[in-house]
Parts: sequence; structure tokens; C-alpha cells
Amino acid sequence: MGLTAKIRTRDGWAVSHAVVTVTDMTGTQVLRAEADAEGAVRDTTELAPGAYTVIVTAVGYAPAACSAIVTASGRAEIGAVTLARQGGTELPPPGPWTIDPAHSSVAAVAQHLGISSVHGRFTDFGGTIEIAPDDVAKSRVEAVIKAGSIDTGNGMRDTHLRSGDFLDVETHPEITYRSTGLTQVGPDRWTVHGELSLHGVVREVDLDLAYLGTGADPWGGTRAAFRATAELHREDFAMNYNQVLQAGIAAIGTTLKVQLDIQAVQGDSLPAA
Repeated sequence: MGLTAKIRTRDGWAVSHAVVTVTDMTGTQVLRAEADAEGAVRDTTELAPGAYTVIVTAVGYAPAACSAIVTASGRAEIGAVTLARQGGTELPPPGPWTIDPAHSSVAAVAQHLGISSVHGRFTDFGGTIEIAPDDVAKSRVEAVIKAGSIDTGNGMRDTHLRSGDFLDVETHPEITYRSTGLTQVGPDRWTVHGELSLHGVVREVDLDLAYLGTGADPWGGTRAAFRATAELHREDFAMNYNQVLQAGIAAIGTTLKVQLDIQAVQGDSLPAA
């Protein structure tokens, strides 16, 4: 006898500590139960046979309601109840997430000679993501990139990029990004507002962020995937070096297109290697 249910997000993850309220046909509350850490509800209160309304609520999620029929056994099996993020927003489950550099990339593209592109990436970086439980817009992102890890596939060019003409890695060894806010622009798309510290200059930089979903990994953990893009201008960060060729063509363009492909592991640390 009693009530059983499983409370889940749209992509199948447990909503812990959701509250289930059951009312009879007169609107009188006859049962109130809380889901456990696995999103499961198991209440042994005996219910009289008949029809009931079940309402499920959880902080940060839109309420859900369904009907339930209690049989002569006094048992109501609700099954899985799906909760959508408040306002239709989709992000991973709340709590800390740690960026996994081995399965992520930080890349930038600059125009070369006005006709082609130079592709580069940073190979040494890390960061954390904190998904706020009550107000998703209060979620936070912090990342640190080692400037000296720039790799464009050309040793001479990389040495030049590490020099005082560009990144000046001896003086400014780290590039940092700290978010200051989050604005929803679609069910799974966001604008991350934040401050980028690059080459000793701090500027406000927005990231266009897409949340790609979550899933289990082979090591027993849970991962979330994101893709973010931004456009930077070198002169904003006091990197004004350029070589102007004949006909006034710049060797390297002043605009950088940045693309981040991020995998994050649920928890405040990466799993042991």
C-alpha cells in the first residue's frame, strides 16, 4: 500500500527532494511525501480507493500534475513524472561540474593574408561550472588557460605568439575568464556574460553558449557537453603588432574567432586517472 513514483528531468536524471502532494476529489490534501536523492518516492500511507490528483514540485522546475487511481489494495503507482526546468530552460543537474581538458578544446581562428585562416588551440587549461539550484541565471563559470600552451602547428609562429608582440607569456602566463551573469536566449541556448583577462587587460566578453546534453561515461560518472563561441579583437587587449604587406594587406587579421567545445564531469574534481 502507499504511493510510489520516480521524479526525473527531461533527459532522465533524478530530481532529488522533489515534493509530491496528493489531493482527493474534494481538494483535500491526503498525502505529502519527499523524493530521495535518487528521485524516488516511497510512501506507505494507506489511501482509500478512488481518484486523486498528484502534484509534483521542485525548486527550479515547473510544477507537474497528473491523476492517479488508487485500487482496493490502497496502492498508487505513479511511475515516472517528468519535470521541466522553470521557464523551459535546459541545463545539467544543479551543483558543481569540473571541465575535463582531455575531452575539451579551446580553439581560435585568425585571418591570414586576407585569404585564409590560421587555426590555433591552447593545450593546457581547466575550470569549473556551478549550476545554481534555485535560479539558473545565477550559475557560474570560471576557467584558466596557460597562455604558453598556444599551438598553431608551427613552432616559429608559436614562439612569436608567446613573445611580447602578442601574448607575452613571461609577463602574463595565464588567461582567465570569470562569468558575471547568464541570460537565456532559447531552451538550450544562453549568453554567458563575463570578464576575460588577457595580456594584462580585463574586458567584458560574452559567450554564445549551447548546452548539448548530459550522459553517463564509462567510468561511472556523469558528463555534460557545451559549445561556446565568441569574437575578440586583438587591439582590445593591447596586442597591436602587425606586419602590413604590399597593397596594405595585414599578415594577421585583428579579429579572433574563439570556439570552446567543453566536456564537464559532475562533481568538484576530475576522476582519478
